[in-house]
Amino acid sequence: MSNNYVYKTNGTCSKLMEFVIDDHDVIESLVVTGGCNGNLKGISSIVRGKHIDEVISAFKGITCGPRPTSCPDQIARALTEYKESKQH
Repeated sequence: MSNNYVYKTNGTCSKLMEFVIDDHDVIESLVVTGGCNGNLKGISSIVRGKHIDEVISAFKGITCGPRPTSCPDQIARALTEYKESKQH
């Protein structure tokens, strides 16, 4: 069974991230609305098949220019929020 998770981004050009995550916390797909289309398609391809903890560890804290966050950091934040929501 898969879980759909939608995250509204904050502080980036991308606006919305839609994840499909399996019951073992492995990302099946990621679709990002807005942002740098080619880069985000590449990132979506890279995270497919990865466990959410691996992606959080790799992407957390990455910035974009002078911004305190980035699309990869927003992915890490979204996955952290998803993980926390499952614990409640």
